[in-house]
Amino acid sequence: MGNKKRKNTTSFLAQGTILAAASLISRVIGLIYRMPLTAIIGDTGNDYYGSAYTIYNILLIISSYSLPLAVSKLVSANISQGRRRNVYRILKCALIFALVSGTAAAAILYFGADFITGTLLRTPLCIFALKVLVPVLVIVAVLGVMRGFFQGLGTMMPSAISQIIEQIVNAIISVWAAYVLYRYGTRIGAVLGDAEHYGPAYGAAGGTLGTNLGSVAALIFVLFVFFAYMHVFKRRMRREKGVKVEPFAYTMKILIITIVPVLLSTTVYNISSIIDQSIFKNVALLQGYSENKIDVWWGVFSGKYKLLINVPISIASAMAASSVPTLTMSFAQKDMKKVREQINSAMRFIMVISFPCAIGLAVLGEPICRLLFPGTAQTAPMAGTMMWVGAMAVVFYAMSTLSNGLLQGIDRLKIPVINAAVSLVAHVIVLIILMLFFRMNIYAVIIANMFFAFLMCIMNALAIRKYSGYHQEIHKTFIVPGISSAIMGIITYIVYHGSYAVLKINAVSAMLAILAAVIVYAVVLLLLHGLTEEEIKKFPKGTLIVRVAKKLHLLK
Repeated sequence: MGNKKRKNTTSFLAQGTILAAASLISRVIGLIYRMPLTAIIGDTGNDYYGSAYTIYNILLIISSYSLPLAVSKLVSANISQGRRRNVYRILKCALIFALVSGTAAAAILYFGADFITGTLLRTPLCIFALKVLVPVLVIVAVLGVMRGFFQGLGTMMPSAISQIIEQIVNAIISVWAAYVLYRYGTRIGAVLGDAEHYGPAYGAAGGTLGTNLGSVAALIFVLFVFFAYMHVFKRRMRREKGVKVEPFAYTMKILIITIVPVLLSTTVYNISSIIDQSIFKNVALLQGYSENKIDVWWGVFSGKYKLLINVPISIASAMAASSVPTLTMSFAQKDMKKVREQINSAMRFIMVISFPCAIGLAVLGEPICRLLFPGTAQTAPMAGTMMWVGAMAVVFYAMSTLSNGLLQGIDRLKIPVINAAVSLVAHVIVLIILMLFFRMNIYAVIIANMFFAFLMCIMNALAIRKYSGYHQEIHKTFIVPGISSAIMGIITYIVYHGSYAVLKINAVSAMLAILAAVIVYAVVLLLLHGLTEEEIKKFPKGTLIVRVAKKLHLLK
């Protein structure tokens, strides 16, 4: 029995790690292609690009973002009861829902683009990039259902591989299309007398074209895997005897009941981006700042600061996605001990990763921006300051994102909605105060965002304790990673500035500092007993890691 539980926990972490690794690889690819993309379209183009994605993400969330989680939750619950016929019915209902909701969102985006870009965002030229994203809403909705289906079956591999394929295609097409369309837009702008803005606007549209073709490539791959697996699934389905298949209307009702709370929590959780942009740009204009300066500020915030902090946060999103099916199964079986073990494992994993990422970005924010975005090096000091001010957002958002998934996994779907709504209201109040009374401009947005995520962390943690009986361990989860990260940060700072003083080469100094950071953090974490031998063995290749650590005398 003990071995079975250990196997389940190990499998849970292994699947979570697979999805987390894929998300991290995707984000790294995203970082790499944003380097030439930013060099082509500049900070102004980044403003148009980021603004288009802000609206796209909101509509994506409303139409289909909740589908993978909702589908995986329902599929895993029925699989645990041996009800594959119902799983097949859920899949059909989810695909219908995806097509309807995706098409509706695409129509809203297409016909409402002028109002959204001109009136709401005060960024009318991002309309070109926004309209290019219209077809993606339908494609991603279907893709989300297919990914949720496989996640519910307990395998993250199709989702993981499709993410990487999607990002590779996206990267290649985005850079090529941005280059071509930037030149085209510049020529149009020259005729209209505004080449300074039309070039970046068309370039941003080229950047969004990659999202279209990337999602198509990912969907083709997932469908290939799906049809290859279907004959096995249908064979097992035919073997089921005496299984009552729920009516279509009832299944659709259950699907919608599951989707709506997840949808609301994710919408409220993410809608802050569009609220932030609207408040920031309108208040900044009233305060007398020029439109160009405001666009650059927002471009640096969305195209550099948020881009970098979202890399480690994506690991938390992946862990949350992988935790829902396993927690749903354990909760359905009323095995609360296993539920608490899985919550603990997921939380420990995320904190061990997010703390060093936050400190690393705070210390190396400017060097990394100069390394990744040489074409806009003049704004690197601003991006570095943003990192220094807002790096802890990585920890808060990672924890709040994960805890949302954990609550959804234990059937407390409404709690994240309520907590996100309360946090959103508080966040807006803080943002307005910081902008109007302290005139903190873009830094007000960063601080308000951190406050939002921090409040979510507190309220979600209290809810998890109430409904699962889980009591958060403090020392190994927070204190040890925090101390290890602080020591890492000091050493990293010394290595970077010391090597830069000698070499005067940012790229070499940054890479040396990152290497030192990884080594120092791993060593200090193990010396402080932040991870035990048993915990390390639960991770993929954990036995190998333990063997190496023992040879280096980092583990007893």
